[in-house]
Amino acid sequence: MLLTISTLTSLAILVRIIANPLSNVFQKQLTQRAADPLFVISATYGFLALVCLLFWSQLRFQGLSEEFWLSMIISSVLAMFGNVFLVKALHIGDLSVLGPINAYKSVVGLLTGMFLLHEIPGWWGLLGILLIITGSYIVLADRQQRKGFSWEIFLLPEVKLRLAALIFSAIDGVFLKKAILVSTPIIAFFYWCLLGFGCTLIWIMLTMRKQWRQQVGLLIDQRIIFIALCLSVGLTQVASNVALAGMSVGYALALFQTSALLSVLFGYQFFREQGIVRKLIGAGVIVTGAILITMLG
Repeated sequence: MLLTISTLTSLAILVRIIANPLSNVFQKQLTQRAADPLFVISATYGFLALVCLLFWSQLRFQGLSEEFWLSMIISSVLAMFGNVFLVKALHIGDLSVLGPINAYKSVVGLLTGMFLLHEIPGWWGLLGILLIITGSYIVLADRQQRKGFSWEIFLLPEVKLRLAALIFSAIDGVFLKKAILVSTPIIAFFYWCLLGFGCTLIWIMLTMRKQWRQQVGLLIDQRIIFIALCLSVGLTQVASNVALAGMSVGYALALFQTSALLSVLFGYQFFREQGIVRKLIGAGVIVTGAILITMLG
C-alpha cells in the first residue's frame, strides 16, 4: 500500500513539475495577445468545471462535511487571487525570473502547515528550504547588472505581484489539503474549479461588463493556446491534489519548485529571455534543495 501511494505521489509530482511551467507559458502568450488575466483565469476555471462533469460518477454533491465546504471556500478565494496575480505578473515580467521566485511558496506553505496541520519539518528539510531561497537569490541577482542581489528587486511590480500570488497559493494549498483529507483529490478538484469560476465571474461582472465580449472573441481566436492552457492547468491541479494527499504541504510545495529549471528554459525558448546561465545555476541550487527535502526531510 505504501509503495502504491509513493509511486502515485511521485508520478503526480513529476506531472506537476512539467505541466505547471507549461501553463505559465500559455498564460503569458495569451496576455501578450491582449487577453485580460482575470478573464483568462475565469475561462480556465469554467472550461475545467465543464470537463469535470464528464466524470459525474466520481463526483459527490451530498454528504460532504462542513469542514470540507469551509476549507474549499477559503481555498477557492485564495486560489482565485493567487492565479490572477500570477498571470498579471507573467504579463509584465520574465518567466525565467518569476518561475524561480515561486520557491518562496514552500517557505510559506511550510510555516502555514506547521500551525494549521501540525506538520513539523526536520533539520534537513529546513536546510533544503534554505537552499531553495539561496537559489532564488542567484536568479534575482541577474537583474542587477554586476551589482549582485539587491532588496530593491522586490520593489518591481512583477515581483510584488508574484510574491502576492505565491503567498495566496501557498496558504490555499493548506486549506485545499484539509478539504482533500475529508473527500478525494477529484472531488476537491471539481469544487476548486466550480467555486473558482463563481468567484471570478462575480469579479468580472463588477469590473469587466464592457470588455467580456471582446475577451470571449479573443479566446476563440486563440483557442489552440487556450485549450492547451486548460489541459496544462487541469493536469497541474489534479497532480497537486494527489501529491498533497500523499505528503505534507511544505515538502510538496518544495518539490514542486524543481520546475524552476523548466521555467528558465521555457523563458529562453519561448520568449528569448536573457541571463540563461546564471538563472540555470540558481535554479539548480533550488532543485538541490528540493532533492534534499525529499531524501532527508
